[in-house]
Parts: sequence; structure tokens; C-alpha cells
Amino acid sequence: MTDFPSPDELFTRPFFFVGIGGSGMLPLAQILKGRGATVAGSDRSFDQGRTPEKFAALEKQGFELHPQDGSGIISGDQIVVASAAIEDTVPEIGKANDLGCLRLTRAELNSILFNTSGAGIAVAGTSGKSTVTGMLGWIMEATGRAPTIMNGAVMKNFVSPERPFASAVVGGQSLYVSEVDESDGSIALYRPAVGVLLNVSLDHKSMEELRQLFGDYLSRSRISVINADDAEALALLPQAKETITFGVEQEKAQIGIMPGSIAEGPVRQAAMVVDRHDASQHALRLNMPGRHNLSNALAAIAGAAAAGVPVSASVEALASFEGLARRFDIVGTNHAAITVIDDFGHNPEKCGATLRTLRSHPGRVLAFFQPHGYGPLRQMGTELAEVFASELAEEDIVLMCDPVYFGGTVDRSEGSERIVRLIEDAGQAAEYIPERKSIEDRLVNLARPGDRIVIMGARDDTLSEFARRLFSRLA
Repeated sequence: MTDFPSPDELFTRPFFFVGIGGSGMLPLAQILKGRGATVAGSDRSFDQGRTPEKFAALEKQGFELHPQDGSGIISGDQIVVASAAIEDTVPEIGKANDLGCLRLTRAELNSILFNTSGAGIAVAGTSGKSTVTGMLGWIMEATGRAPTIMNGAVMKNFVSPERPFASAVVGGQSLYVSEVDESDGSIALYRPAVGVLLNVSLDHKSMEELRQLFGDYLSRSRISVINADDAEALALLPQAKETITFGVEQEKAQIGIMPGSIAEGPVRQAAMVVDRHDASQHALRLNMPGRHNLSNALAAIAGAAAAGVPVSASVEALASFEGLARRFDIVGTNHAAITVIDDFGHNPEKCGATLRTLRSHPGRVLAFFQPHGYGPLRQMGTELAEVFASELAEEDIVLMCDPVYFGGTVDRSEGSERIVRLIEDAGQAAEYIPERKSIEDRLVNLARPGDRIVIMGARDDTLSEFARRLFSRLA
């Protein structure tokens, strides 16, 4: 493992974030600034005028923003935080190399903060990480633990006029709650006091690689919290030291649900949580729909229990959990009962969970999916097509545009057309429309009373703007 600087050394030096507005970069920048560090940054989206409200909020909070032309790198003392995959042709990287600046990836920096806290609670898995991190963070906050939280999504409970993009919370240094990522292998950097494992399924790596990464993660965790409903996750249990299991379906799970107690609605649900350590029962109210979110709630309750929070206190806290931006985020419902939903679904498991939640209630589904890159589409395009074809009904329609692309040398020879063709070959209605603006027009023309229109995709904050603009046209 690389010898990283100590936190004491880190906070005496200025930071520069390349891509400061990114979902992984922004919360770390907020944590560092909240702890007294000098933080500046640049972002391609800032230069291109995308999501101006985000960058205006950052400047208002005291972040110094620069064009992505290298002008912000002025001293070898600066610590430059950038993606591990960033190319040396990016001006900041060239300048940092010339000046001999220390470079850290997002994960390297986060792991330093995590591993040197009093106790780190990590949330891992192919899907659900951000939601469970938000739930766990809120439980810890509501029960007076003053956590520091590093999340990849905006947590609505912590949003304020001063901090509209609250993907981080700067609390004390004794408790650090963070999602940890397997897609780039950086999960190997973390040494959790509590390691939560939600699921193991295909995303950016092969199943063999994922089993190795997640198994090693459990072996490094002092206490492992494992989803007993997920066969792949449960199979890794022998690699854990001490465990707490949770599950909606698995009746031997230590934190579970009383059979027959689930009451589901289109925007909220309730169930009776049973703690099988002492057979106690606790009435859970959750302001989020979907069986996957019930599982997420159990993960948070079990993770908090591993950290010493009583199940009763966690259940009470989750009743006031408001959810996350872009996680089945209802933009609005118009006079014709047409609902627009903004969602982060981008891999087979996330998309499947969202579509199952929609199909469990009446109304046609119009699903617009913007792939989050050409590489991921090649990796899991066939599985994505299978999910859209199997989870939607005959009257539902899938629409896809070209993958999001902000520049670089990625191979763009294989795009969305292939996925749409696979969906159609499986018998499901699907349309490929290259330009997103044309998708908006098509959705307005397609929409009829009672429809649910879901906007799905990742790595592009303008999808939320798209969802709001679409709703305003329908309203």
C-alpha cells in the first residue's frame, strides 16, 4: 500500500481538485474545507456553463474556482486531487507534474480521512451505497453521534440554503461514514470498523474480480454487516470476522422483517422490523417506496447496531429520513396525474429496482435512459437490455439517447443503438433518439394521463435539469 501523508501534514497544505463538481470530488472538498483546509478547484462543467447553480454555491462557500487551463496550479506545495484515470494532457496534470505536486486520487484521499478517524463505517456493494450511507449518516446524526459523512449523492436531510449540495457532512473526527467503491478497486484501501456489504452483482468488473474485492473487504472489517438475501454476498460470510446479517426475505437474518407485515404504497411504505438477537419488534415507517429501499433501511439499521446504536433508535430516526436527490426523486405530478421521476439508475441492478418499484403500482411507464459512458455500455449493455425487456410491461416504452460524453479518447464505436435493438428483439417497445433535446420533445408527445416518466442515468447533473424542464412543459 502506498505511504500516504498523515492528516496533520495534509491540512497544512493547499488542495486543488480537478473536477471539483463531480459527485465523488465535491463531498471531499467540502469535508476538507470544513476542517480548515484551503481548497480550490476546476471543472470542465464550470467552463462549459453546465449546472451554474452548483458552482455559484461553491463560490459562495469560499471555494476558489479556476478555468481548467492549469492556471490554478501555482505551487509545488499544492496537493492535487484528480481521478486515477485522468489523462496527462489535462492542463492541471501537466502543470502539477512540472511543479512536482503531490497527487492523490479521490479514493486515496478519502481512505486517509476514513482510516485515521476514530471509527470508520463503510458501505459497499454494487447498488444502494449512497442511499444506505445517507440513512446511516442520518441515524448517527439523529442519535447524537456527530458523524462526518462522505456520500456520492445530495442528502435531503442536510440540505440548507447555505449548502444546497449537501453530499457531505462535517461532524467530529471520531466517526466517519462513507460509501466505498469497488469499480476502480479502491475498496482495497479501506480498513473499516464496520463494513456493510449490500450486494454483489455485475457492474464495472467481472464477478470473479468482485468476489475477490468484496471478500477481502469483509476480512479487513472488524464487524461485517451482510445482506442475507443476496446469495453472492452471503457466500462471502466465511471471510468475515464478526458478522451481523440482515434481510427482508431471509428468515434467519439477525435484523429482518416480520412476515406479512409489509405495507407498500407508491411513495412510502411500512413494515415491522424484528431484531432476532432479542426477538424485539419495531414499527418502521419509510418515506421511500420499493422493496430495495426496505432492504437498504435494514442495512442501515444493522450497520448502526454494529456501531452500538439500538435498533429502536435507528427505526425512529428513519421515519424522518427524507431520501437523496436523484434516487427515485419525484419531480412532480401534474393535473393529468403524469408523474416525472428523477433517478440515478445506471447499472442492471439499480435500473431493475427502479423499474420494479414503478411496475408495482398502476400506470404506464415511459423510461428514458441515458447511458453514463461508452465503456460501461459495452461492459453491461446486454444485461441492461435484459432488465428493460423483462421488468417492463407491453404498453411501456424505453427511450435511449447517445451515452454521456464530455471529451477524451474513449472508443465511441458502439453506442445505444445496439441496446435498443436488443430490447426490441426481446419484444419490448424501445426507441433510439440520438439527441436528448429530441427525447424531451418525444416524451411530451407520448405522455398521456396516469403515465410515470422516469429519467435514468449517472455522471450528468444536467439530467435533473432535464427532468424539471420536462415536468414544466407537461405542467
